Amino acid sequence: MKMPAPFAGHHQQLEGDMEEVHGIVIVGGGICGLATALALHRKGIPSLVLEKSETLRTDGGSIGVHVNGWRVLEQLGIAAELRETADIVTEFHDVWQQENKSVVVPVRDELRWLKRKDLIETMAKNIPSGAIRLSCHIAAIDPTGPENHGAVLTTLNGSIIRAKALIGCDGSNSVVAKYLGLSPARSKPRMFLRGFTRYPHGHPFGPHFLRLRGKGFFVGRSPMTDNLVSFFVAFWHPDEDAAKDARAMKDFVLGKLQAGQCSDEVVEMVRDPEPESLVVLTKVRYRPPWQVMFSSFRRGTATVAGDAMHIMGSYIGQGGSAALEDALVLARSLSRAASAAGSGSGGGELCEKTISAAMGQYVRERRLRVVRLSLESYAMGMLLATKSLLVKLACSAIVALLGTHSLGHTNFDCGRL
Repeated sequence: MKMPAPFAGHHQQLEGDMEEVHGIVIVGGGICGLATALALHRKGIPSLVLEKSETLRTDGGSIGVHVNGWRVLEQLGIAAELRETADIVTEFHDVWQQENKSVVVPVRDELRWLKRKDLIETMAKNIPSGAIRLSCHIAAIDPTGPENHGAVLTTLNGSIIRAKALIGCDGSNSVVAKYLGLSPARSKPRMFLRGFTRYPHGHPFGPHFLRLRGKGFFVGRSPMTDNLVSFFVAFWHPDEDAAKDARAMKDFVLGKLQAGQCSDEVVEMVRDPEPESLVVLTKVRYRPPWQVMFSSFRRGTATVAGDAMHIMGSYIGQGGSAALEDALVLARSLSRAASAAGSGSGGGELCEKTISAAMGQYVRERRLRVVRLSLESYAMGMLLATKSLLVKLACSAIVALLGTHSLGHTNFDCGRL
């Protein structure tokens, strides 16, 4: 397939040093970065993914993917393979322990919990060999040209990479977001323990996602397969000593669950997880919805996606699926730019202007969607943690208006690639 001219890359020798020039450079090899690279590849557009870790980051337990995320995975061509690794969840079982109340809510369309490892590896193997560069830590980013189109990336080892288009998929501490001038993500002290537990003889929970609200804690439990169950436990007022490592955190959580008179099956699940699946978080990082509404997410031919753009708490379970949506919309916008620039006659300058316009179109298309998700997540987090009656009423009104409890945010289709 012929390489679209605006995104062609090459190497050139400058003053004795090797300087690389690439069409599209993606910083960050997580879910969003790999999804963006794969989406671009499906459109015949090459890209280079720069990941600072020595290996792809396949740790991190599991990730819930709702129907909006599965629609994207269908477009990426990997949904069928991933469905083989995870069972479908059909119902939410909501329990309020103190009120002795429970409600069963059907899942809207499709929800499955994937191993993050399976999702990362499946995307990576469908991306061309050599398109992912590991151990590449970006130390600085500078603009190029009088209108700041393109960017010059300097790595920790002093290498120079010039990018015609730069996409930051590098999380809450994004170096690309800093280059764009975005405010740092905020954080609140919260304690989260996540992982998955294996049941060699099968688990008895069926296709039901338990959401248990106790005094000062929240437990989530969802089946992944017949033998594997994903869980998380959240506390609003963390203990600093308990948050030192996963083992101390697990001991703290078990003590709290037992004191809160949780059932034996919940305690046993948290007691015996797969060690490599445990993830400890002591802060919830988020970008407030008003920042998402008014921030400039583009500078010339640079933009951000995923957590770098709209990191939110996991209260509505949309971080991963929203990142997949970003990847599809961004790749579609850039594909249209490639077609337009390929048929034009304006040369390199026109290419840069077309890329910049595509970035702007992507930001406009995504803004209201991610503002809604950020607002829902923010309101849910405040609703669960606040002691103020006034704040509870305000957050409850937002949640009711947006249909959060009925999972209205999952009924979204960002279109074809």
